[in-house]
Amino acid sequence: MSQLLVNPIRYFMAACLVASLLITPAIVRAADGSDYDKAVEKGVTFLANQGQAEDGTFSGNTGIGVTAICTLGMLEHGRTTLDPSVKKALAAMEKHVKPDGGIYVEGTRHRNYETCLCMLAFSAANKDGQYDKLLANGQKFLKGLQWDQEEGKSEDDPYFGGAGYGGHSRPDMSNTTFLMEALKASGASEDDPAIQKALIFVSRCQNLESPHNQFEFAPKNPDGGFYYTIAAGGNSQAGPTDNGGLRSYGSMTYAGLKSMIYAGVDKDDQRVKAAVAWLGKNYDTKQNPGMGDTGLYYYYQTVAKALDAYGEDTFVGEDGTKHDWRKEFTEELISRQQSNGSWVNEKAERWMEGDPNLVTGYSLLALSYLKKDDK
Repeated sequence: MSQLLVNPIRYFMAACLVASLLITPAIVRAADGSDYDKAVEKGVTFLANQGQAEDGTFSGNTGIGVTAICTLGMLEHGRTTLDPSVKKALAAMEKHVKPDGGIYVEGTRHRNYETCLCMLAFSAANKDGQYDKLLANGQKFLKGLQWDQEEGKSEDDPYFGGAGYGGHSRPDMSNTTFLMEALKASGASEDDPAIQKALIFVSRCQNLESPHNQFEFAPKNPDGGFYYTIAAGGNSQAGPTDNGGLRSYGSMTYAGLKSMIYAGVDKDDQRVKAAVAWLGKNYDTKQNPGMGDTGLYYYYQTVAKALDAYGEDTFVGEDGTKHDWRKEFTEELISRQQSNGSWVNEKAERWMEGDPNLVTGYSLLALSYLKKDDK
């Protein structure tokens, strides 16, 4: 073969190699500190400059919960109470503090959610004790929403220990785990009676027969995962199984793992081991297992909180693969960021994930737990 032919081939192959390196997607590259910092700064800037209304709220037409999530997201990434955007948001939330200790918009159906989320934000902002009284009153309010003997529910009732949206609505995993998180963030210990009562409810939403769960659904789909609620006949957002069981899904299983750890349950407990086994079998950075794109960013922030609480730098899949979960989920989130700095669920708007303020708040919270040095 002539030299004239060989050299062009070599040049072509070298050019292809260079081109392939240049167009490698961000998701397969490690997200270094610079990538992380840029993504966070763009997200925080989006919220402060484009997401926030003049009255300090974020998506205020939906209640006060999104404002709390966005404020918490900014606080977790270094903005302080002196920051103009944070200051305005905290003031907007304070306007909704009620005499009963709750923090919610008048007429809302989500008193528990809104109060829990606001308490998380105020706890993060409470560096000088300025919100001590607000948080103490908030704890009392949340404990009053919890289903227990005061509502005529004995410990053997499926409602017991759970929390619903507000008032005496049916309890569910999402509301209950946010209640546990808000109590913990505001100073309650793992052996606080309210947290231990909540653990009873959480344990009964697991597809696992154990001394902690003797209800009808556990033996029908004993895979160790979690579903939405045991109460009011039971419900899973992922639907029922053919034999009348309730399907487990990702976001609730990570929520269950997080909540058990917050309540002091040991890693060797059969409940934790079963949940971790289900998550190992269904480890996924691209979708909410069992739900696909639905609730995806709620899933991301729950994954990050749960695995951070679990405390292992690697997460082992069912096939033995060791996942650097912080790196993998960070890269996935950064790859999904919009050019304007926001995040939004373009494929599934259910549960308000078409709102870039909410989803950007979720993403910033996830990233704060994914960065090891932050916790």
